[in-house]
Amino acid sequence: MMPRLGSKYDIEIEVNSRPKAEYLTDEYFELDLPVAPAVMVGDEILTEGKDVDDHTVEVAICRRLGLPEPAPEEKKGVLGRLFGR
Repeated sequence: MMPRLGSKYDIEIEVNSRPKAEYLTDEYFELDLPVAPAVMVGDEILTEGKDVDDHTVEVAICRRLGLPEPAPEEKKGVLGRLFGR
């Protein structure tokens, strides 16, 4: 998801990955950052402690950049995916 959005929008993506135990230390909580796993766009916390869908992240990026929000992706059923409709 991130490489696709990074190439679509002029944004810098920073990924922080540490062992889970490091996120549970007093030092981490003092940073006042969200509980991992988390996704932030600027200062906005989109999710913490669970996954988030691509559309939600893209909408937050567009808001941050002052761009129009993308339309939600159309949900396709099994037959729609098979026949490209």
